[in-house]
Amino acid sequence: MALSVLVVDDDPTFLSLAARILEGIGVEVVATAQDAEAAITAAQATRPQAALVDVGLPYGDGIALAHELAALPSGPRVVLTSTDRDAVSGLDARDGRRRLPFLPKEELANGHLRRLLLAQ
Repeated sequence: MALSVLVVDDDPTFLSLAARILEGIGVEVVATAQDAEAAITAAQATRPQAALVDVGLPYGDGIALAHELAALPSGPRVVLTSTDRDAVSGLDARDGRRRLPFLPKEELANGHLRRLLLAQ
């Protein structure tokens, strides 16, 4: 059974590209969402094992969303992504939460994504 993943990004072109990359590494995209509210709804409906979340989202903070997703009872593994390599500076764990992994969008196809999604 393939790893099930939720992809969250406000760019429809990137959602399509990410789905192709994930499917190419043997991962099943069970849902996509373009904002934080839709992502929570999709995660509750599909209970993905992992999520790929853009740092910059409209109507919500991708980092806050990523922590909210990671805290769901299903406990999906969350990987943050962005075209802005400096976005990683905003990922430092605050208020006792663990730091979530980050992978720049241009590196999604380099083989590290599968490892990050499967890591415990």
